[in-house]
Amino acid sequence: MGDAAPAGTGEVRPDPGVERLTDAWVAAIHARGFVSAGRAELRSVLAGAAYWIAAVVDGRAEIETAREIGAELIAAHLTDTAALRCSLDVLATHFADRIADPVRLRRFTAAVGALSAGYARTLQQRTRTEQERISAAAFAARGAAEDARWRSEARYGAVFEHAVLGISVSDAGGQILEANRALAEMLGYPPDEIVGRSVFEFIHPEDTPEMWPKIQAMLAGRVGHVRMEKAYFGKDGRQVWTELVVSLIRDRDGAPRYLVAMVADVTERHLLQSRLQHQAEHDPLTGLPNRALFFSRLTTALEALDPGGATVGVCYLDLDGFKAVNDTLGHDAGDQLLTAVAHRMQAELGSLGHTVARMGGDEFVVLIEQCTGPEQLTAVAQQALETVRRPVSLRGREIVVSASIGVVSWPVPACDGDPAPRDDGAAALMQAADTTMYWAKRDGRDRIAAFDPQRHRHDVHLFELAGRMPGALERGEFDLEYQPLVSFADGRVTGVEALARWRAADGEKLGPDLFIPLAEQTGLIVPLGLYLLRRACSEARAWADADPARRFVLSVNVAGRQLRQDDAVQRIVEILGETGWPARALQLELTESDLMSAGGQPIAALEELSRLGVRIAIDDFGTGYSNLAYLHRLPVDVLKLAGSFVSAKGPMPARADRHPGRDLDSPVVLSAMIELAHSLGLEVVAESVETAEQAARLRSLGCDTGQGWHLSAPLHPADVPAVLDNRRTATDPPPPAGRTDHRDSPS
Repeated sequence: MGDAAPAGTGEVRPDPGVERLTDAWVAAIHARGFVSAGRAELRSVLAGAAYWIAAVVDGRAEIETAREIGAELIAAHLTDTAALRCSLDVLATHFADRIADPVRLRRFTAAVGALSAGYARTLQQRTRTEQERISAAAFAARGAAEDARWRSEARYGAVFEHAVLGISVSDAGGQILEANRALAEMLGYPPDEIVGRSVFEFIHPEDTPEMWPKIQAMLAGRVGHVRMEKAYFGKDGRQVWTELVVSLIRDRDGAPRYLVAMVADVTERHLLQSRLQHQAEHDPLTGLPNRALFFSRLTTALEALDPGGATVGVCYLDLDGFKAVNDTLGHDAGDQLLTAVAHRMQAELGSLGHTVARMGGDEFVVLIEQCTGPEQLTAVAQQALETVRRPVSLRGREIVVSASIGVVSWPVPACDGDPAPRDDGAAALMQAADTTMYWAKRDGRDRIAAFDPQRHRHDVHLFELAGRMPGALERGEFDLEYQPLVSFADGRVTGVEALARWRAADGEKLGPDLFIPLAEQTGLIVPLGLYLLRRACSEARAWADADPARRFVLSVNVAGRQLRQDDAVQRIVEILGETGWPARALQLELTESDLMSAGGQPIAALEELSRLGVRIAIDDFGTGYSNLAYLHRLPVDVLKLAGSFVSAKGPMPARADRHPGRDLDSPVVLSAMIELAHSLGLEVVAESVETAEQAARLRSLGCDTGQGWHLSAPLHPADVPAVLDNRRTATDPPPPAGRTDHRDSPS
C-alpha cells in the first residue's frame, strides 16, 4: 500500500474528504498504540486505504477492493483485533452523513463487511500458515532430535497461546482437547471449562440447519475445510458472533485425527450490519416497518397461503386533515402526531400479530396475514379508525383527527376474468387498497370503504379517458349540439345553449357529464373551453349572417378554473374579435357553486366581461349556496333554475325531520324564487322542462324562458337555423328527435 493508494493502483490526486478520513484514522490507531510504527509511517499505510474505501462507498471501485484493504492492514502488522474495531468506528463516523442515501448505505455496509472479512481471512491464513508450518516442523523434527521437538513445541505453544484469534483443537469425535486464552476470553470461560467438552454443546439457536452436517462431514473425513459465520452464547449469556474457520488434520494414514478451529470475534461488525439493516427496513420517524419491509412481508404471506384457507387482508389508512396540522401548528407538531398515531396503532394492532407499517407521509397500512374473512378485516379497520380518532395532546392542545381507510383482501375481486397472478399479488393488492382508500376520502372521510370491482373498473375507465382527452382535442373529436331557449311569453326561440359532445375515434359518444369533470381535474378545461367557445361563436355567426333578421343569444358554459387564468378576459375578447360574434349576444353560464365560491380574479373577470356587454348566467341555481342576498353584488343577468324545482308537482308529505308545506321541491318555493329574482332585475330560465304541464305552470308563475326536451331536443348545428326561424308557442309539442337521455349536461 502506497502513500495514496494500494500498490499497483496508480497515482491518486489529493481529496479533502480522504485527507480528513486519513487523519482521523491515523490519530485513532496511533493513540491506542496498536503498532510500533511512527505516525508518518502509519500514515503512508492508511492513506491509500482511506482513498479506496471512499471510492467503494461512492461507487468508483468494486466491493472486492475493500477486502484487499483488509488484507493490506494485516500486511502492515495491524493484527490486534481492537485495531479493526477502532478502524470500523472511524469509518462509521466519517461516512455517517453519506449513508443517508440508500445506495451508499448498501455499499458502505458491503464495504465494511468486505474489509472485515478480508482482515479476518488474512489474519486466519497467516495464523494457520504459521500453525501448519510449526506443526509440520514439530512432526518432522520428532524423529530427528528431542531438543528440536521441544523447540518446535515451544514455538507452537507461543503462537497458540498468544494468538489474537481464538484457537481450539478437537479430536475426531468432536471433544475439545485444547483451547487458547483468546478463545476463553471471547466466550467468557476459563480454558479448563472449555477443554473436555464436545463442540456440539455450543450449538446456538440461530445456527443455520446446514452448518452441523458440514462439521459432521469433516469429522467423517469427507470435507477438509469449512468456513462460516456463527453465533455463540458466552458464559454470561451474551451473544458473541464469530467468523469460524475449521480445518481437518489427518494422521499418516489419511484418517481424520484433529479439528483445528480458528475463531474471530465479529460481534461489532454484525451489530453494525444489523443496525444498518434495521434502518433500511424501518421508518426513521415512527420506528414502524417501511414500505420495503411491508412489501416483503406481504409477498411472503401471499406465497404461504393455502388454497381454500385463510386469506391476506390489508387496511390502507390516510389521515384526514393532516395538512391542516402541518400548516397551522408546524411540521414538528405534524411529526409528533404521526409518531403518536403510529405508537398507538402498533400497541393495539401490532400486539395482535398484525404488521403496522408507514407507507410515507400520513399513510399507514395494516397487514392481516391470516385473515378469516371480511368480518375480521372490517373489525381491524374499525379498531384502527377508533385508534386514530382519540385526541392527541400537542403543545398543550387536544388535536383530533380522523382517517379514511380502504380495505381489501386477497384474492382481489376481479372486474373481468381471473385475479392477478400470485407473483404479482402484492402489487395488485396494494393498488386496490390505495384506490379504495381514496374512495373513502372522496365519499366524506372518516370512514371505511371496501373494494368494489365495478367502481374500480369505472375509475380505470375514467383514467383512460383522461389520458385520451388531450389527443382527442388535437384531433377535433369534440363538437357541439344546441338546445333552444324558448320564451314562455310568445314561444319565440330567444337563444341556444351550446352542449359539448365527444365523439371518439372508435365511435363512442360521450356526454359532458362524463368528460367535463375529467377536464377540470386535469386542467384541460381551459383549452377545451376556449376551443368550444370559438366553435360556438363561429357557428352562431354563420347562422346570423345567413339571415340578418335572426336575433338570438348564444349561451356557452364556462368553468371557474377558466376565469382564474390571468388572460381569461383577453382570450374571450380575442375569440369574439376573430369570429365577429357580438359581446351583447354572448351569455356565459357558471354553476352556482363556481360563482358563489369565486372571489378575487374570477369575479373581476366577470365584472369586466359584463362591462363589455356579455351576459352572465348562474346555471343549476338552487343546487348550491342559494345565496340570493349575494346576487345583487355580482354581475349576474340570468338565473337558470335547476331541474329539481321544475319537476316539482306540489307539496310533498312532510318527513319526520321537516315541517308540513316546507319541502324545498314545493312550487311555493319555485314561485318565491322567480319573484325574488325578478325583484333583483334578473331574467329566469327554467331547465329540464319535460312536460306540457311543467311548461304551463312555469308560464303561469311568470318564468321568462324554458329549456328542455318538451320544448326541443339538443340539435345538430345544421338543424338550428330552422328552429331559430320557427314561431311556435311554448306549449306546442317539440319537433321529433331521438331522445338519448333525460337531462343533457352543458359543456
